[in-house]
Amino acid sequence: MTRLKSDLECPPLTTTTKNHPTPNSNKMANARLGGSKRTLIATIGDEDSITGLLLAGTGHVTAASKKNFMVVDSSQYLTTFNILSFIHQDFKGSVLRSERGTETPVSEIQKAFDEFTTERDDIAIVLINQHVADKIRPSVDKYEAAFPALLEIPSKDHPYDPEKDSVLKRVKKLFGE
Repeated sequence: MTRLKSDLECPPLTTTTKNHPTPNSNKMANARLGGSKRTLIATIGDEDSITGLLLAGTGHVTAASKKNFMVVDSSQYLTTFNILSFIHQDFKGSVLRSERGTETPVSEIQKAFDEFTTERDDIAIVLINQHVADKIRPSVDKYEAAFPALLEIPSKDHPYDPEKDSVLKRVKKLFGE
């Protein structure tokens, strides 16, 4: 393969410039935050919300294979895997079944919530779909720590209800509304 002269003149990727971060930029950000290790956003939600946030770059897997996200399946909706398997079965001549995805047990949602809010020290923000938070509402309402911050977000199929949001409830209580 012939190299062009312009290929040879490109600066290496580790060059330090004012506008481009270096590999040590994470360390510099931590120093500005007072040495905090809390740099990740954790997410508990439905497949569409998690997919969107992962595509936005929030996904992370530790060396111990711990993920900073959890996909919660609802029995009301067909999962992508089930839809694809149904289509495959249909092309093979089988009858198209109307099976539903398996619903994630509340205990698993609670376990992920506890892991993200108490066990891990690298999580700065926990995003949770409001309809998922409703399944563990007592724990969400009881959570009062500043870090990681807990935010309830809407999903594609479930609109946001400010009356259920634990953060807004506390703000209203603080201002006497």
